[in-house]
Amino acid sequence: MRAARGSPLVASPALRRTRYLLVTGGAGFIGCNLADRLAREGEHVLVLDSLGRAGVERNLSWLKRRHPSRVAELVADVREAAAAEAVAGAAGVFHLAAQVAVTTSIADPAEDLDVNVRGTLNLLDAARRRSHPPPFIFASTNKVYGNLADIDLEPDVDSVQPVDPQIRRFGIGEHRPLAFHTPYGCSKGAADQYVLDYARTYGVPSAVLRMSCTYGPHQHGSEDQGWIAHFIERARRGEPITIYGDGRQVRDVLYVEDAVEAYVRLLRQIGCGNRAGHVFNLGGGPGNVVSLRQMLREIEELLGHRIELTYAEWRPGDQRYYVSDTRRITNALALAPPRPWRQGLRLLAEWANQSAGPASPEPALLGVQTPAESTP
Repeated sequence: MRAARGSPLVASPALRRTRYLLVTGGAGFIGCNLADRLAREGEHVLVLDSLGRAGVERNLSWLKRRHPSRVAELVADVREAAAAEAVAGAAGVFHLAAQVAVTTSIADPAEDLDVNVRGTLNLLDAARRRSHPPPFIFASTNKVYGNLADIDLEPDVDSVQPVDPQIRRFGIGEHRPLAFHTPYGCSKGAADQYVLDYARTYGVPSAVLRMSCTYGPHQHGSEDQGWIAHFIERARRGEPITIYGDGRQVRDVLYVEDAVEAYVRLLRQIGCGNRAGHVFNLGGGPGNVVSLRQMLREIEELLGHRIELTYAEWRPGDQRYYVSDTRRITNALALAPPRPWRQGLRLLAEWANQSAGPASPEPALLGVQTPAESTP
């Protein structure tokens, strides 16, 4: 079943009779992996996506081939009435669709705000108007903490580390004050706060996951997001890679299966009356910390050849260091330790070789991909 852009879901009687979970941005990287997991567990899934970014149509085709009777699609923008109607019939909502590129937000801040704030409000309002609002999980971003310029860092050959021993040991916790930088940070931060307030003010059972860098199969990366997949694809084709800054910037990286596990467990918790109105940092944590230089060296070893690098100036809002303090979400959801990043990198490289992705990466478009993919 495929609904035309903006068409009402009442035109799909079969879907109206079915209990389904809604995944906005469901043809994107995390979205399609999440939809696949849900369908494998017997759920009916409605994938809402504008299909505006290279690679997502292939992700959607993959989903439909694997789950022809359990995955339905709605081609629509999150700002449209059709998206609100999809929420009105959903048993649960995973809201991953967004404008996700910092560079795009700087070029067109009004559109960035419209997609990320008005689109989110469109879905939240549909949820609150129901007599029993559905669980609503929002994919936020570590960018809500700003550029973290107040954290003193000490460099070594390949990376930087915080001087503060507590931050070095545990990372950035949810108690960190919000500091929105760049239009993207502002729009995602505003949406993040609306989701939490709809739990307080209207009783919508919602929660927020502030994502660090997620990677894995079905990620079609570019310079603006999906940086690990972007590095692998460029290196696989023997093309140069541009590093913004000095390459010592550090991230905690999370394999997509581990991210999906957190989303699924959180939905079940909210469905049982727990965790509504909560916010969690979600990433690889201190055990999966890597700098860009270290990641590139590992990719070189995987592929067996050197990568040509060029360097450019730091971009607005760039974080030199970000590592998620994952203690809160690990304890709340009883999560197992995440996959070590070197193992995950090999799985992503194998998938990239098998899928023989697009001839060249394309820039991010609006309203379709997930905020967890932003480049460092």
